[in-house]
Amino acid sequence: MNTSKNINPFYSLLFLLFLLVQSSVFAQNILENNIKKHISFLASDSLKGRGTATLQCHEAAEYIAKQFKEIGLEAKGQNNTYLYKYNFKYNPIAHKTVQDSGTIEKQSENVIGFLDNNKQHTIVVGAHYDHLGLGTDHNSLDPNPEGKIHNGADDNASGTAGVIELARYFKENKITENYNYLFVCFSGEELGLFGSKQFCEMPQYNLSSINFMLNMDMIGRLNDSTKKIVIYGVGTAPQLVSILNSIPSKLVVKQDSSGVGPSDQTSFYLKNIPVLHYFTGQHSDYHKPSDDVEKINFVGEALVLNHVISTLKKIDDLPKLEYLKTRDNVGENKTSFKVTLGIMPDYMFDGKGVKADGVTDGKTASKAGIKAGDVIIKMGDIDIDNMQTYMKALGKFSKGEATKVKIMRGKEVLELDATF
Repeated sequence: MNTSKNINPFYSLLFLLFLLVQSSVFAQNILENNIKKHISFLASDSLKGRGTATLQCHEAAEYIAKQFKEIGLEAKGQNNTYLYKYNFKYNPIAHKTVQDSGTIEKQSENVIGFLDNNKQHTIVVGAHYDHLGLGTDHNSLDPNPEGKIHNGADDNASGTAGVIELARYFKENKITENYNYLFVCFSGEELGLFGSKQFCEMPQYNLSSINFMLNMDMIGRLNDSTKKIVIYGVGTAPQLVSILNSIPSKLVVKQDSSGVGPSDQTSFYLKNIPVLHYFTGQHSDYHKPSDDVEKINFVGEALVLNHVISTLKKIDDLPKLEYLKTRDNVGENKTSFKVTLGIMPDYMFDGKGVKADGVTDGKTASKAGIKAGDVIIKMGDIDIDNMQTYMKALGKFSKGEATKVKIMRGKEVLELDATF
C-alpha cells in the first residue's frame, strides 16, 4: 500500500532529525553484547586459562590484535603489528625475577593499539589479559589446582574486554581532542607485572609524553545491591579527587590515594606518571577455577566503563596532569610475614577492622571458626583497624604459633583460638 502522498515536509525533516539523534545515541553507548562477546572468548575453556607465555595466551593476544585492527587503531607493536614480544626470567617458586640458575626464561607479548589525535601527550588505557592457566604456577587459591582450567573471567578478561570496548567507543565517537590514546593489553601481570614493566622500559615510548594511565583489573563483578567500586591512585595527581567527585553516577565510589598496588598501574606510577585503577571488588572465586563468564555482571561492567569514559573526558579537557608521590604504605604492604590467615578480605568494607569476604577451607581462619562476613578487629594484642594493621599483625607470627583472634559477627563479639 502506498501512503506517501501529502506528507508534510516539516514532519519529514523532524523524522530525519530523530533518526540522526537515535543513531548518534546508539553510537555513543557502551555495548554490553560486545563486553559479553570478548569475555566469553577470552574466558572460554579452549584458551585453558591464558597462562602467561602459553600458546593459548598467544591466541588471546591475537584475538585482541584482531579487535584493535577492526576498530581501526594504529599498530604500535613490532614489525607493523599490534604485538610487542618480550623475554623475562621467572622463578616459579619465588614468583619474582632473580638471576640465579633456578630461573626459567619465557617469552610473552603485549598488545598495543594507538588512537592518534596528533597531540603532544598521550593517555594510556590498559589491562592485563593473562591468567593462571592450568594452575601450575602456585598462584591458585584452589586446594588442588593443577590440571584445572582457571578461566579468569573477572581476572582479567573483564578488564581486557573493557580496553577493547573503550577503544571502539573513542575511535567511533571522536569526542576527545587534546590527547592521543594508547590502548594496551599486558601479559605477565600474574607472574609479577612483567608486561607493564617491559612497556615502561621500551625505548620507543617516551614516558615524558604520557600524561596519565588508567588501569582496569577485575571490573566484572559489580554488586547490584551496593554498586560499590574502588578507584585507586586518586592521590597521584592534584585534580583526580575533584574530577571523580564531580561525576554523577549510579556507582558508589570508594577512593584510595595510593599509586602502588598489585596490578599494572604500579609500573607507571613508579615512573612518575599519574594513575587510576578501577576495581569492582574481591570475591570467593578469585584465583580459582570457578571464576567463569556465567558470573560476570555485564550490565554492571557497562556502568563501570561509562564512569571511565566520564573520567577520561574530564582529564582530556585539562592540561597535562602534575604527578604527585603518594603515601603508599609501601613498607606496610611489603611487611614480611611467614603465615597467612586464609581469608579473602573485602576491600569495599568501610568500617573498622578487616571483613572476611571469603574463607579458604582447611586454612587457619576456617579451622578457628571464622566465617565469611566476620570482621576481624584484634589479633593477639594488636587492634586491627584496616588492611595495614592486619598485615602488621600477621608479621608478628610464625608457623605453628597460636593466638587469640577477636571478631565481630553481626553485633556479637567473639574470641577464637587460631593456630598458624
